Amino acid sequence: MEATGTEEVDKLKTKFISAWNNMKYSWVLKTKTYFSRNSPVLLLGKCYHFKYEDDENKLLPARSGCAIEDHIIAGNVEEFRKDFISRIWLTYREEFPQIEGSVLTTDCGWGCTLRTGQMLLAQGLILHFLGRAWTWPDALNIENSDSESWTSHTVKKFTASFEASLSGERELKTPTISLKETVGRYSDDHETRNEIYHRKIISWFGDSPLALFGLHHLIEYGKKSGKKAGDWYGPAVVAHILRKAVEEARHPDLQGITIYVAQDCTVYSSDVIDKQCASMASDNTDDKAVIILVPVRLGGERTNTNYLEFVKGILSLEYCVGIIGGKPKQSYYFTGFQDDSLIYMDPHYCQSFVDVSIKDFPLETFHCPSPKKMSFRKMDPSCTIGFYCRNVQDFKRASEEITKMLKISSKEKYPLFTFVNGHSRDYDFTSTTNEEDLFPEDEKKRLQRFSTEEFVLL
Repeated sequence: MEATGTEEVDKLKTKFISAWNNMKYSWVLKTKTYFSRNSPVLLLGKCYHFKYEDDENKLLPARSGCAIEDHIIAGNVEEFRKDFISRIWLTYREEFPQIEGSVLTTDCGWGCTLRTGQMLLAQGLILHFLGRAWTWPDALNIENSDSESWTSHTVKKFTASFEASLSGERELKTPTISLKETVGRYSDDHETRNEIYHRKIISWFGDSPLALFGLHHLIEYGKKSGKKAGDWYGPAVVAHILRKAVEEARHPDLQGITIYVAQDCTVYSSDVIDKQCASMASDNTDDKAVIILVPVRLGGERTNTNYLEFVKGILSLEYCVGIIGGKPKQSYYFTGFQDDSLIYMDPHYCQSFVDVSIKDFPLETFHCPSPKKMSFRKMDPSCTIGFYCRNVQDFKRASEEITKMLKISSKEKYPLFTFVNGHSRDYDFTSTTNEEDLFPEDEKKRLQRFSTEEFVLL
């Protein structure tokens, strides 16, 4: 009886902390991100300039949440804004269906690295289905989500969140119809086709037990590494969780893409190509696309500034799908840079649950209206870098370009990671994990050793 009472107290404590985090992350101070008009801005391989143009100066709209020095801009600022806003933004959510094995209905305060991992994977899927040139037609129509710092609305939200945490689970139904079947109906309308893909990709990241890459599924895969809901997740752990989630996805539209995670900062080319050539259907001879995830460390306790040019070089590549990184205990999704500042999307903003199984669910909360910047010096040294390659030929070309960039940007004797020919087994390393386990035993021991860290390196 005493044990039961203790469990009830623990559950109530968890619910109260969850409600407090919901309130804590549901408001932000109004701040502007300033960009220089004299330096180019790089965003996931695309370059933008904000220089004067025919002496016609324009003011950045206040709703954009970003500004240029002296409030004077020109050039393709609107194109940059549209491109940035079109990236999928996945943040803390509250009041979603209860996570199995816990009383949690929110990930506020602990799920930020899972969210940044989701954003990186979402960008890979955008490239896969829509291409880098795609932008959301309604991107410039959404308003800035920055809210007041403390209002009666926030207090009411805290109360409502705590009450909601005491309620039962929701039942959701996620449609499993193939994108190819749906898109076929709109083949004569390119924009409608793109919008169907756009919505479908977002739905895969819904906060439902049935969403393929939703928080509930990712936590289930994390359990195999000793993690549970409410724990801290590092970028290297998340890389393996994403790999497992994509490998296990049985959706027909996801059979043409896979994920490879580098081992000890080494990408074994033959292992990657083997994954790309493996097909579930014997009559399918097409290469698979691959998202390559490389966990690295940019220094010891602090980030080594010598790696700044390396990070810039990575974010300048057309193959780059971003970096899972951040500050200590705060994960951000890095997408670009200007000068010595990194541009990122921040998951530390609590939004209400959206049921993505309903038709025409609202998209606005899945797109960030304003970019944020931080100094490279503040970056935590542990991070995971992502690349997307459409086929084997694309991978070979990417590996050559990335290797050249690594040599040029590296001031050290050895680059941060390398591409080598052959399989990992040729170098006496454990080649792959088996189907029953997420991590090999040696990696599990390392994970246990670093279990108290937000950012770990495998």
